[in-house]
Amino acid sequence: MGLFSGSKNQVDNDQAPKEPAVKKSDSEWQAQLSPEQFRVLRKQGTERPGTGKYDKFKEEGVYHCAGCDAPLYKSTTKFDSGCGWPAFFDAIPGAVGRNIDRSMFMERIEIVCNNCGGHLGHVFKGEGLPTPTDERHCVNSVS
Repeated sequence: MGLFSGSKNQVDNDQAPKEPAVKKSDSEWQAQLSPEQFRVLRKQGTERPGTGKYDKFKEEGVYHCAGCDAPLYKSTTKFDSGCGWPAFFDAIPGAVGRNIDRSMFMERIEIVCNNCGGHLGHVFKGEGLPTPTDERHCVNSVS
């Protein structure tokens, strides 16, 4: 069981997750992913802050889903938020869906890969960040 499991509902329709094109059983995902990737992507876990490979990563390019290789984020939308996880202010259009996550005794917005349904992290709004969207997509490096 991941750290952030719990009931969830979809947010408004334009941001709701799509029906995943890639569907696999838990045993198929476990054969493909590392134990940590499986825990985060398939069981809604999270990695410890400051431990992820891409937190301080600065190279240009496109970040892909570790589960299905779908393109999710461009490096031009990545910024240093100081949160301990890779942060982006926007995703590639249509790549990421959102669910309401009511676990951990609070309400957050979970972000998932629209191609395979894998858990990526959470998005936070209204923090007053100096970005065009005033959003912080807090993404696990292993996802």
